[in-house]
Amino acid sequence: MPDTQVLVNDFLNKLKKRKIEGSQATARQTAELLRSVISQQRVPYTNQAGALIDAVKAVGEQLIAANPVELAVGNIVRRVLHIIREEDLSLTTAAIGGLNLSAVSDDENDDDRDGDSTLSAAAVAAAARSTLRPPSLQTLLEDTPVSAAVPQTSSSGGDSEGKTADKSSRSRKLKHDVIEAVNELIQDIVTCHEQIAEQAVEHIHQNEVILTLGSSRTVLEFLFAAKEKKRSFRVFVAEGAPRYQGHLLAKELVARGLQTTLITDSAVFAMISRVNMVIVGAHAVMANGGVIAPVGMNLVALAAQKHAVPFVVLAGSHKLCPLYPHNPEVLLNELRSPSELLDFGEFSDCMDFGSGSGSPLLHVVNPAFDYVPPKLVSLFITDTGGHNPSYMYRLIADYYSADDLVVQRRATAGN
Repeated sequence: MPDTQVLVNDFLNKLKKRKIEGSQATARQTAELLRSVISQQRVPYTNQAGALIDAVKAVGEQLIAANPVELAVGNIVRRVLHIIREEDLSLTTAAIGGLNLSAVSDDENDDDRDGDSTLSAAAVAAAARSTLRPPSLQTLLEDTPVSAAVPQTSSSGGDSEGKTADKSSRSRKLKHDVIEAVNELIQDIVTCHEQIAEQAVEHIHQNEVILTLGSSRTVLEFLFAAKEKKRSFRVFVAEGAPRYQGHLLAKELVARGLQTTLITDSAVFAMISRVNMVIVGAHAVMANGGVIAPVGMNLVALAAQKHAVPFVVLAGSHKLCPLYPHNPEVLLNELRSPSELLDFGEFSDCMDFGSGSGSPLLHVVNPAFDYVPPKLVSLFITDTGGHNPSYMYRLIADYYSADDLVVQRRATAGN
């Protein structure tokens, strides 16, 4: 098996050079890398979850710093951290339940062991709290020390060996459960298009006109799924300049037998009055319900609002980000190469050679993304169903732990 650091360095290079296209591919490869990190991480007998969390955080901060605008990377890092905490809590709860059952089955007349089970459960719970959150004043003032996993009731060699074996078994069980949960996460990422597409027939009706912008595989599969259910409708595709990704989507739609009309981005306002619904993809969905999407999307959203046309956003759960757009660590945009707008040879005609400085009179700005505020979004459709923008923060809270939001801040602060 390749060394973990080699895998990390290779993935870092791909992120820095923007060699991975699409949030889904980025999310899947991030999860696979973190699975390898967890699999090869050696954990101590005590605080196994803490060792796994530290290892994932160390790698995650590097990945986020390599491409801060690709928010899917940070989303998956935080999802994996949440998985570790949840699996550790599950094992701890099971251990406490076993201690309680053992206490109930003991002889009621055994006065010598009075209170031991209660202390054991309290000690295990305290240890779990210390693992799942940073130390607090309340933790420091608790009667039971958080560093004690179980009270020392016996000093015999057999008990010591038994405890060591139990800890080793628990360590293997934790890693196994975490890896299984990460495998499920990877499977959810891979199948998110199909899960979203299954809902298409509930939203697209006969003889409707749908407008979309640019190219999105999620939108493609969603529209095709509606056609497969014998829905007859027409799709207007805005071309998505300057990369013209809409041309690719239009060709795909025609190849799958959908009636398609390709329009320029500037024609959106002229055509929106004929549209029944706008269906688009997203680069990321923020905690407030705002959307980071390909440039030009805010124009489409404003046109839809002006003409009271529903604006529907399709997004897999790996695109749900627990951060807010006003957070300083969130990088909402990046500038792409000016060559997508003008050939480099054309710049020579715009240089002021008379001044001798050679400074250009023409500046080309080519942003990659738009921010669409939640008030312009009518509905989100994810792999878990349809949700209003006001509910997204609650949906996102189910996927992440508050303690892990610091990962993004540390990574972006290092840039």
